[in-house]
Amino acid sequence: MTKNPIVNALCASAYIILIVFIMDYVMRAIPHPKTIMIPITILSLFTLSAAVMGYLFVYQPVQLYLDGKKKNAVNLFLQTVGVFAVITTIILFLLFSGIFGK
Repeated sequence: MTKNPIVNALCASAYIILIVFIMDYVMRAIPHPKTIMIPITILSLFTLSAAVMGYLFVYQPVQLYLDGKKKNAVNLFLQTVGVFAVITTIILFLLFSGIFGK
């Protein structure tokens, strides 16, 4: 990804928002009978999401680490997680404030 923790965290948030919109659309548009495909799809989406988040959060820090820039690698990872934590906190605040529930 990038060496900018804000961009990395925003990309992770954008990915999550995209997945939620797709899931919401599918749940409204398509009847969902009980089938073995639902757990398979959910587990596949979970695995894909883990891979995408791993790429967004870990790829650049690992590259920096392998280049011998260990302190930069740790800082980039922690900053990305920190920015993502702030974004998540804002989303939780908006959720519990009732802004989107009205």
